[in-house]
Amino acid sequence: MPFGFPKAITLIKGAAKKDNDRSWWYSSPPIMKNDAMTTDAVVRQPIDYLLLGSVTQDITPGGNQVLGGTAAFSGCMAHALGMRVGIVAAIGPGVDLSPLDGISVMSQLSHLSTTYENCYTESGRVQYLRQRADPLRFESVPIQWLTAPIVHLGPLADDIDPSSIVHFPDAFVGVTPQGWLRQWDDSGRVSWADWPQAQEVLAVADVVVLSIEDVGGDWAYLENWAKWVRVLVVTRGEKGATVYARSETRQFPAPCVRVVDPTGAGDLFAAAFFVRYQQSGDPWGAARFAVSLASASVTRPGLAGLPTRAEIETSPS
Repeated sequence: MPFGFPKAITLIKGAAKKDNDRSWWYSSPPIMKNDAMTTDAVVRQPIDYLLLGSVTQDITPGGNQVLGGTAAFSGCMAHALGMRVGIVAAIGPGVDLSPLDGISVMSQLSHLSTTYENCYTESGRVQYLRQRADPLRFESVPIQWLTAPIVHLGPLADDIDPSSIVHFPDAFVGVTPQGWLRQWDDSGRVSWADWPQAQEVLAVADVVVLSIEDVGGDWAYLENWAKWVRVLVVTRGEKGATVYARSETRQFPAPCVRVVDPTGAGDLFAAAFFVRYQQSGDPWGAARFAVSLASASVTRPGLAGLPTRAEIETSPS
């Protein structure tokens, strides 16, 4: 399958700070193989939803570290929706993966895990990258998982090669590109940066989901994206989501809820949208479903925001 990326892609953009620390990847119980850790038991598990991303150790306002990242939130949502999930992720030693019970996890050996600190203000989220693991090597993905019907690319800090998308020509491919739109200064403060490979990746993806905050509120920037991708979904926090599909643009408002913790809501939304849209082919119903579940999620902290069976069964579609 032809693709327009140069042979070597430089993922660090503009003023973004590059962390040259070499690190990443492990699985339990681990067996070392070709610089990665794997188990036959994990690899043999058939999966429906392959997620390439990061499992992070995020710092809470109270100073504690909790499991986070697209791989954790989206993976758990897909699992809650009945998918057999396989995660290939960046994880340092000593990370408690018990919240991912029931999910097959393969990870590349790392000396540290990517760590973010999120500060929520009246004007939006201020985010700091406290440490960053090495980029994911595509060869760390088990061959047996390459035929998964749903593939989710979820970079967090320029940690996945965008050209990985060409390895899944027969899959439904969902992309949450936030990690390709980030740069950070010497203090670790994250800001928006242009993504030069956007058009080439979007042309191959089935659905792209991101927050309007990921592009600094620049709707004109996203209007171009809507021309390149089959379905573009822009989440807007408490205002819901905007969906570009089938030459239409529709708004999906969110219900008014008491917000306890918005962290991970976008990743939960994305997985819910990917699963429902892949099953139904209806982007509008998928949006109503995902808005409902993501709105319920923010009323509880962290991964406790995962939907209950009742919430899944009563969500509109």
